[in-house]
Amino acid sequence: QVQLVESGGGWVQPGGSLRLSCAASGSITVTNAMGWYRQAPGKERELVAVIASGGTTTYADSVKGRFTASRDNAKNTVSLQMNSLKSEDTAVYSCKMTTWNFIVYWGQGTQVTVSS
Repeated sequence: QVQLVESGGGWVQPGGSLRLSCAASGSITVTNAMGWYRQAPGKERELVAVIASGGTTTYADSVKGRFTASRDNAKNTVSLQMNSLKSEDTAVYSCKMTTWNFIVYWGQGTQVTVSS
Protein backbone atom coordinates (compact mmCIF):
# COMPACT_ATOMS: atom_id res chain seq x y z
CA GLN A 1 0.00 0.00 0.00
CA VAL A 2 1.40 3.38 -1.00
CA GLN A 3 1.33 6.36 1.32
CA LEU A 4 2.59 9.88 0.80
CA VAL A 5 3.96 11.50 3.93
CA GLU A 6 4.43 15.26 4.02
CA SER A 7 6.51 17.32 6.37
CA GLY A 8 7.70 20.87 6.83
CA GLY A 9 4.53 22.87 7.27
CA GLY A 10 4.02 25.38 10.05
CA TRP A 11 3.76 29.06 10.86
CA VAL A 12 5.96 31.76 9.42
CA GLN A 13 5.89 35.53 9.25
CA PRO A 14 5.37 37.29 5.93
CA GLY A 15 8.59 37.34 3.96
CA GLY A 16 9.79 34.15 5.58
CA SER A 17 10.56 30.75 4.11
CA LEU A 18 9.43 27.17 4.55
CA ARG A 19 10.38 23.95 2.86
CA LEU A 20 7.87 21.17 2.34
CA SER A 21 8.84 17.59 1.62
CA CYS A 22 6.81 14.60 0.51
CA ALA A 23 8.02 11.01 0.49
CA ALA A 24 6.27 7.94 -0.88
CA SER A 25 6.34 4.76 1.16
CA GLY A 26 5.27 1.36 -0.01
CA SER A 27 5.55 -0.31 -3.38
CA ILE A 28 5.87 2.47 -5.89
CA THR A 29 8.42 2.37 -8.66
CA VAL A 30 8.15 4.64 -11.59
CA THR A 31 6.23 7.87 -11.21
CA ASN A 32 4.81 10.19 -13.75
CA ALA A 33 4.11 13.68 -12.49
CA MET A 34 4.82 14.88 -8.96
CA GLY A 35 3.48 18.08 -7.59
CA TRP A 36 1.97 20.28 -4.94
CA TYR A 37 -1.52 21.66 -4.58
CA ARG A 38 -3.05 23.89 -1.94
CA GLN A 39 -6.45 24.73 -0.60
CA ALA A 40 -7.22 27.84 1.38
CA PRO A 41 -10.33 28.14 3.57
CA GLY A 42 -13.40 28.70 1.45
CA LYS A 43 -11.51 28.22 -1.80
CA GLU A 44 -11.06 25.40 -4.26
CA ARG A 45 -7.87 23.38 -4.37
CA GLU A 46 -5.38 24.85 -6.81
CA LEU A 47 -2.17 23.78 -8.46
CA VAL A 48 1.00 25.22 -6.94
CA ALA A 49 3.69 23.40 -8.91
CA VAL A 50 3.95 20.20 -10.90
CA ILE A 51 7.04 18.46 -12.24
CA ALA A 52 6.60 16.17 -15.22
CA SER A 53 8.58 12.97 -15.52
CA GLY A 54 10.97 14.66 -17.91
CA GLY A 55 11.66 17.42 -15.43
CA THR A 56 9.58 20.24 -16.86
CA THR A 57 8.11 22.27 -14.01
CA THR A 58 4.94 24.33 -14.16
CA TYR A 59 4.12 26.89 -11.50
CA ALA A 60 1.02 28.84 -10.64
CA ASP A 61 1.48 32.48 -11.62
CA SER A 62 1.00 33.52 -8.01
CA VAL A 63 4.13 31.64 -6.85
CA LYS A 64 6.49 32.10 -9.79
CA GLY A 65 9.82 33.47 -8.69
CA ARG A 66 9.14 32.65 -5.06
CA PHE A 67 8.60 28.87 -4.94
CA THR A 68 10.86 26.15 -6.30
CA ALA A 69 9.77 22.55 -6.69
CA SER A 70 12.19 19.65 -7.02
CA ARG A 71 11.96 15.88 -7.24
CA ASP A 72 14.18 12.88 -6.64
CA ASN A 73 13.06 10.07 -8.88
CA ALA A 74 15.25 7.47 -7.19
CA LYS A 75 13.74 8.21 -3.79
CA ASN A 76 10.23 9.09 -4.98
CA THR A 77 10.29 12.38 -3.13
CA VAL A 78 9.14 15.84 -4.07
CA SER A 79 9.94 19.07 -2.27
CA LEU A 80 8.74 22.66 -2.36
CA GLN A 81 10.96 25.52 -1.27
CA MET A 82 8.79 28.52 -0.49
CA ASN A 83 10.42 31.94 -0.13
CA SER A 84 9.02 35.43 0.32
CA LEU A 85 5.85 33.97 1.74
CA LYS A 86 2.71 36.09 1.80
CA SER A 87 -0.43 35.88 3.87
CA GLU A 88 -2.30 34.71 0.78
CA ASP A 89 -0.08 31.62 0.68
CA THR A 90 -1.82 30.37 3.82
CA ALA A 91 -3.42 27.04 2.97
CA VAL A 92 -3.25 23.30 3.40
CA TYR A 93 -0.60 22.02 1.01
CA SER A 94 -0.86 18.50 -0.39
CA CYS A 95 1.50 16.53 -2.57
CA LYS A 96 0.34 14.40 -5.45
CA MET A 97 2.10 11.64 -7.33
CA THR A 98 0.99 9.87 -10.47
CA THR A 99 2.44 6.47 -11.25
CA TRP A 100 3.60 5.20 -14.62
CA ASN A 101 0.18 3.61 -15.09
CA PHE A 102 -1.62 6.78 -14.02
CA ILE A 103 -2.64 5.77 -10.51
CA VAL A 104 -2.91 8.94 -8.43
CA TYR A 105 -1.86 9.23 -4.79
CA TRP A 106 -2.36 12.19 -2.47
CA GLY A 107 -0.70 13.14 0.77
CA GLN A 108 -2.73 13.96 3.84
CA GLY A 109 -1.91 17.66 3.65
CA THR A 110 0.17 19.97 5.80
CA GLN A 111 -0.88 23.37 7.07
CA VAL A 112 1.10 26.44 6.11
CA THR A 113 0.17 29.65 7.92
CA VAL A 114 1.70 32.99 7.03
CA SER A 115 0.87 35.78 9.45
CA SER A 116 2.45 38.38 11.64
